[in-house]
Amino acid sequence: MESTIINGAWKGHLGRGLAPRELECVLSVAQGKTAKEIAQAIGIAPCSVAKRITAAMFKLGVNRRAALVAEAMKRQIISPLCIVLAGLMSMHAALGDTDTVRRDRRAPERRTAEIRIIRKAESFDLHA
Repeated sequence: MESTIINGAWKGHLGRGLAPRELECVLSVAQGKTAKEIAQAIGIAPCSVAKRITAAMFKLGVNRRAALVAEAMKRQIISPLCIVLAGLMSMHAALGDTDTVRRDRRAPERRTAEIRIIRKAESFDLHA
């Protein structure tokens, strides 16, 4: 009989490569929690949580938290309790490891600056 840990809407399976605390941290990362939030929930220091997450990422051979969750799902270490969520996550993983949330946030600022420069130039043309 295999032991499991249930954390929120996620279930983790012990004995598949991660220590129990590492598995708890991975389940919390899957829920989108920060190291500080995880530390408060399980009663350890935030630096200990960061070490557990780093150890889990090393064991699974990934460098980012999103990749950690995807790899843990791929290896069937963790699984969501919601079927719809599992479908969405698997579709996202199938499309690749591109993070659409990360965008260059300076583009709108540059556009605003260009508009200001154009208006200023137009105002000089009107006065000339």
